[in-house]
Amino acid sequence: MNTKQQKVFDLIFKNPVQSNIEWQDIENLLKSLGASISEGNGSRVRIELNGERAVFHRPHPEKVTDRGAVKSMRKFLENAGVKK
Repeated sequence: MNTKQQKVFDLIFKNPVQSNIEWQDIENLLKSLGASISEGNGSRVRIELNGERAVFHRPHPEKVTDRGAVKSMRKFLENAGVKK
């Protein structure tokens, strides 16, 4: 995990929940953690990490992720065994 990915990781687990994280930065973090990412229908993205699976929607037309998606990503990472 490089410095930028570490900052994104810290933002995901920061309280209060942040809403200014770019989705592409989250995907890059997930890839660095060894996640498998595949395209679904429309803006859906299937993610698998350490046996944990989830489906997220890429934000559009904006690039930043909303608070609800950040909370879901935090829970997904925790369930996959990745904790702060």
